This record gives sequence, C-alpha cells and structure tokens, in this order.
Amino acid sequence: MGGESTRALHKVRSWLTDLGVLTSRPAAFAVFVVYGLLWAFIGGGLGWHDLATLSTWGMTLVIQRAEHRDTQALHAKLDELLKVNGDAKNSLMTIDEKDAEDVEEERAKVRS
Repeated sequence: MGGESTRALHKVRSWLTDLGVLTSRPAAFAVFVVYGLLWAFIGGGLGWHDLATLSTWGMTLVIQRAEHRDTQALHAKLDELLKVNGDAKNSLMTIDEKDAEDVEEERAKVRS
C-alpha cells in the first residue's frame, strides 16, 4: 500500500508541475480573455468585485509567464556551463524535468 500512495503522490506532484507550466503558456491568456468576455456578457456584467477578481487572475498569469521565462533562461545558461565543464554530471542537465521535491534531493546530494 505504501508504494501505491507514493506513486499517487508522485502523480499529483507531476500534475501540479504540468499545470504550472501550462499557465505560463500564451494559450492561458487566451483562456483568460475568453473567460472574462463570457463573464461580462453571460454573467451579468462586471462589477467592482468581478473586475478585482479578473485583475488578480490576469496579473497572476503575467507573473507566472515572466517567472517561467526567467527560469528557462537560467536553465539554458546552466546547461551551457554544464556542457563545457568536463567534471559536471550530465544527469544534472535534465533535472528541470523532475518534480520540485526530486530537485531538492539532488541539490542536497550536490552540496554534500
């Protein structure tokens, strides 16, 4: 039973990571605009609370996009450094494909 719960937890973590990546894609902005238009026309207009909610959601998408871009740029730079350093482990070049908890474990190994 412990193995099943570990696999389920790993799957949930993977889904959350994938969801975070999806919200940084331009398609997320398209969904946001369509949702906002539907809310305005079908939901009965936009009041103060509605505008605040949509603004918060929009800013979250903007921040997520900027953070994703910065992270990808940092990873590209680090990949290049790992490539030119002969002593570096090639397994670290794909660490960004792992869950956050797995990355923390790898960082602990590198530090020790």
